[in-house]
Order: sequence, then C-alpha cells, then structure tokens
Amino acid sequence: MNYAPFKMRVLAFLLDYLLILSYGIFVVGSVSLLFRQPLNFLFSNSPVIAQITGFVMMTAPVSLYFILSECSKWKGTWGKRKMSLQVVNDQGDRLGLSRSLIRTAIKFLPWEVAHFAIWRLMLPTSYSEKTLYIVLNTVNVAILLYLIVPFTNKKRRNIYDWLAGTAVVEKEDESS
Repeated sequence: MNYAPFKMRVLAFLLDYLLILSYGIFVVGSVSLLFRQPLNFLFSNSPVIAQITGFVMMTAPVSLYFILSECSKWKGTWGKRKMSLQVVNDQGDRLGLSRSLIRTAIKFLPWEVAHFAIWRLMLPTSYSEKTLYIVLNTVNVAILLYLIVPFTNKKRRNIYDWLAGTAVVEKEDESS
C-alpha cells in the first residue's frame, strides 16, 4: 500500500471542508428563512440546548458524511476521491461501519469538546472560566498532536487511524 502523503490528506480535507461550509451556509439560510429570524434564538438561552442544536445541525450530519463515505465502496469522502485517496483497514480492505464510526468519532472529538467549552464560556454555566480555558487548551494540544503525529511514522497514520485500525492510502491504479 502507498500511504498518502500528509499534504494530500490536508488538501482532501480542505475540499471536504468546502462541502461542509456549503452545507453550513445552507442550514443557516434555511432555518433563518423557515423561522424568519437569525439562528440566535436557538443558541441564546442554555449551553445544553446550544450544544444539542449545534450537534444535531452540524456535528451529526458532518460526522455521518465522513462515516458513510469512508465505509462506502469509494472508501473515502468526496475530497479524498478527488485527491485519489482511500481509507482502508490494516489489510487494505474497505472499512466496516463500526471502524468508520470509531475513526470519525475520535477525529471529531476535539471539535465537539471545543463546542462544549465555547458554549459554556458564552452562556451562563456552573463551570469556572479557568476550567473551560483548560479544556480549550487541551483541545488545542489534541489538534496539535493530530497535526504532528502523521510526521512521526512511515504510514502517516494519525491518532484516530491507529485507534481505529485504519490508514489513508493512495488509490491503486485500476488499469494495472
């Protein structure tokens, strides 16, 4: 297997991020039109309601996009397909749903933890500011590790690849 260079993985994620951004704009526009007001009312009272709303509107659909794409016959998201990359298990085979779910959950865990802390910084909560800043700094360390770890091993695996037993590889030429 030819393991994907980190640069190609980042470019693939940036392409996927364009889709995520488009989806986000669509959701905000649709909900604003539907309720004839900005989304502020969904996020202005309780950090728990804000967290759940954000999860249902963004995190869950984005996670499903990654989970279902990476365990599909294409073995990757739209961005990975455009960069000729695939997510495979340790044997080079297509991921099962559970392995894809584990990989995605670990990949997006820092994102969701950051949302938890941010909503509690913005809205009344029983958590101290110091505690929330410690949580956010921990998230920053995790993200930094996600950026560094692929450079520390030949297979360019990230933390979530190791824990899920996956790898991102360059797609094999089907004409060979």
